Amino acid sequence: MGNSNSSSVDHRFISASRAFTQKKLDDLKSLFVSLASNSQSNDQYVSYPVFQEYFGLSGSLGERMFDMVTQRRKDDKMTYEDLVIAKATYEKGTDDEIAEFIYQTLDVNGNGVLSRSDLESFLVVILKSVFSTESSDAESSDYKKMVDALLNAATFSKSDDGSEKGMSFEDFRSWCSFVPTIRKFLGSLLMPPSTVRPGYQVPHLLYEDSVSSDRLLLKKEYAWHIGGALPHHELVEWKLLYHSSVHGQSFNTFLGHTSNTGMSASVLIIKDTEGYVYGGYASQPWERYSDFYGDMKSFLFQLNPKAAIYRPTGANTNIQWCATNFTSENIPNGIGFGGKINHFGLFISASFDQGQTFECTTFGSPSLSKTSRIQPEVIECWGIVQASNEQDTKHNAMKGTVLERFKEDRNMLKLVGMAGNSND
Repeated sequence: MGNSNSSSVDHRFISASRAFTQKKLDDLKSLFVSLASNSQSNDQYVSYPVFQEYFGLSGSLGERMFDMVTQRRKDDKMTYEDLVIAKATYEKGTDDEIAEFIYQTLDVNGNGVLSRSDLESFLVVILKSVFSTESSDAESSDYKKMVDALLNAATFSKSDDGSEKGMSFEDFRSWCSFVPTIRKFLGSLLMPPSTVRPGYQVPHLLYEDSVSSDRLLLKKEYAWHIGGALPHHELVEWKLLYHSSVHGQSFNTFLGHTSNTGMSASVLIIKDTEGYVYGGYASQPWERYSDFYGDMKSFLFQLNPKAAIYRPTGANTNIQWCATNFTSENIPNGIGFGGKINHFGLFISASFDQGQTFECTTFGSPSLSKTSRIQPEVIECWGIVQASNEQDTKHNAMKGTVLERFKEDRNMLKLVGMAGNSND
């Protein structure tokens, strides 16, 4: 039986090794030796505590990832072969293979069903990992609200015993498309923690001292969720350009505060009188046009009571709308996204006191609120501060080859006092 298992592992290792060059395999071997030297294992394996500390994984998520990497042997020993096999599948596999690896990681019972309660506990761990805060009643309440919003975007269609409905693999893949920041996070767990680790980036929110944070719609959890659909260089700083309760609920005031800022992209957020929070990411400036404009980088999103992102489907190019001072009924004055005239995916009239949100083929989105006709209570617009070339260059270097990432790994090992002398 032991020989059969060894043969199976060897076969998987040989196959996985083909995903890497010899130089990259040597880099992984050096990383393994560095970690194993601190595991009191005569350099034979990496223990869970060392694995956990190096990759920054704690609690149930760390335990599940270690279990998957060690091929569920339950011996608390990660071998070099385990590391190569896991890296090959988890980082070099097809989208379906990576999604399957993540799904099995979350499937605690191994029954092919992810229950809502299982996912709730994992999402809390994710939020605490991203925001690096100690638990408190207030934070727990914020986490619970965000967890509920994220799970409200999911479908639970499967049951293993006829009781609580769970998430099937197809449900999971669909959910990941709506919550890309969760997919980014879960897809980067075998990377060492850093400021550019996918799924961990939270934009720094800039606003005037005169604006109380309690008045802001954009919470840091919301920014993290929206940022999952954006590239790294747009996740450094977001600056509050307009807030209706601060600057006045006026279209002209809105355009005055969002024009000539040097920031082309922005995030528009609305809270309506029903309590729903949603909006859109505009990749182009808010400028006067008599027709739709924009590009396929824009998207719509929901934040509360459901958190989901809806990207362009390619069905049409009716992306962004900004019209002012037109007298034709065929050119409604206001701002919006998607759909068609008088049947927008999201639209706020020039009066800023009414609007609409319909099911939209442009983004494959449902009505974003409780009703299609909406009354905005608060409107915010945040400008995206582009990262400098120096910041972008540093990021590109860190996400390069295994060798480049390994250099960062070695620095991380030294910082935590885990680098073996034999590899200095």
